[in-house]
Amino acid sequence: AMYIGQTGDNKFEGQLPILNIGTNGGSSCSASIAAAARGVAEASRYSWVLDGRFRGGHITRHYGRPDENIHAVQLELAQRAYMDEQTVVFDRARTSGLVTVLRSMLEGCLQAATP
Repeated sequence: AMYIGQTGDNKFEGQLPILNIGTNGGSSCSASIAAAARGVAEASRYSWVLDGRFRGGHITRHYGRPDENIHAVQLELAQRAYMDEQTVVFDRARTSGLVTVLRSMLEGCLQAATP
């Protein structure tokens, strides 16, 4: 199967995971922050990947300097997690569990970043 985006592009094979966490191969944040994000993703009901298709964009790569205690993590969410991709209409019912997971992920990352 080929992932077809809203614009009709076919950049990726298969289905995009719901949670796409990017740390630029672990170089944009500390290992503890990456582990916190991964741990929440693993415990969730959502499909996820760490440093898969989206390893981290310009901001993640440019600003993430964990040796200076500046951490950057990219999180891409698949559209099907929060909207009907055919009608491009937001669907609040789809987000009920997602909001909890995102909150937990942010809290976990913040806790991991606290000395």
